[in-house]
Order: sequence, then C-alpha cells, then structure tokens
Amino acid sequence: MKRTTKFIWIFTLLTLCITSLFADTFNSKLTAQEKAKLDKGEVLIKNIDYQKNMCLNPDENAVCKKIVNEVKNLNPKYLAEIIQKKDYKGNEKLPEKIEKLLKNIPDYAGIPYYSERHKRYFDLYSSAKIVSETTNGNITTIKAELDMEPFGIVKEDITIEKHDDYLLYTAVNTNDLKYEGFTCVGKGKLKIYIYMYKKDDKWIIYGIGGVNAPHFPFLTDRIRTSFINRIKTFCNFIFTKL
Repeated sequence: MKRTTKFIWIFTLLTLCITSLFADTFNSKLTAQEKAKLDKGEVLIKNIDYQKNMCLNPDENAVCKKIVNEVKNLNPKYLAEIIQKKDYKGNEKLPEKIEKLLKNIPDYAGIPYYSERHKRYFDLYSSAKIVSETTNGNITTIKAELDMEPFGIVKEDITIEKHDDYLLYTAVNTNDLKYEGFTCVGKGKLKIYIYMYKKDDKWIIYGIGGVNAPHFPFLTDRIRTSFINRIKTFCNFIFTKL
C-alpha cells in the first residue's frame, strides 16, 4: 500500500513537471482561427469582458502567473486582450524599442482614437506628461498625468521592467475617474499590462487592460465602450509601432 502511494505521488509530481516544461503560452480560449492570425504576424484584439475568458496560460512562466492573478484580483467588468507574435530574427533589439516607446509619455498625446458614438477621430490623450521618473536597475517607475476626455486627468503609476529576453509594462490609475459628474472608476481600478518575451524563435507580445467599474443604468454600454476602446487603441498603437 505504501509502495503504491509512493508511486502515485512520484507519477503525479513527474506529470506536473512535464506539464510545466511544455506549457503553452495560451490556453483553449484562443481559437484555431485566432492562432492562425497570430502565426501570420497580425495583431489580434479580443473583447473578453471577464478574467475567466483570458487566453494567457498562468503556467507558462512566473510573469504570466503574476498577470493572471493580478487581473483576477482586479475583478474587471470590462476586459480586452491584444496579442501579436513577431520573429526574433531581425528583431533582436525589440525590448529596447518597445521600452523607448512606452517611456516616451509625451508622445502618448495625439494618438488617434476613433469614437464609435461620434463616428470620428479624437485624440486618445489631449496631453500627457511625466511628473516624476526613477530607475533602479532594470526597473523604471514613472508617475504620469494623462488628459483623457471625457474622464479628465488620469493619474497613472507606470512600471517598466526590462531584461534582455522580456519586458513587462504595468500602468494603474491613482485617482478616481469621473464621467458626467459621478465617479465611474475608483483609484486602482483601471490597469493595463504589456508583456513581451522571447519563446523559441518568436517574440510573444501580450497586452491586457481591464476596468472594475460598476454598472450604471443607461450608461453601462457607453462607459464600457469608452474604456475598452481606449485600452485597445493604446495597446494597438504600441504594437503597430514595433
């Protein structure tokens, strides 16, 4: 009996180790059609609403697990994923390139944003500035202020961690955001992640943004569209610049 129990324990441990070694970046939430689009190098944008619909596999590595857990803790009511794959060959310096784009906060102003409600383009941010910036080793921390109509000034804490084979960007709001006079998103309830890392002969570029905002009668769809489209616009702007 003891020998059987020991065998089962060893078999289970080996199975877990093998599963971890061969873990895929994405889970079954990513369809075959979506995988084919990524294999062509196209940018994939998914409206997924809730954390349970994320296609990122937390077992892929520690950063994936961190992102999935933090999004789960955010408990967003609105959520979107933006994904792309790029060849490593010819793009060896991609972490430096994306780091430069993400750190250049003033250039966030003027990103074109298409309003579905008004059927025309606006600036995603009418102004963007760095309040403070510090670097400690591989980690840069930025406090920024972004003017995003109709929500006014969005204060963000931005963290960028860069290594030779991966980069992680995290942005979180540090003030309440108001819509037509009432608070629609509380402090710390809007988060964006961009994670790029090397796997085999590819760069995997994964972005996700979510908002934990209450549902308001007659305004829920408008708020959802406003935030999700802005998150998608920002991530897509960065991805298409690479």
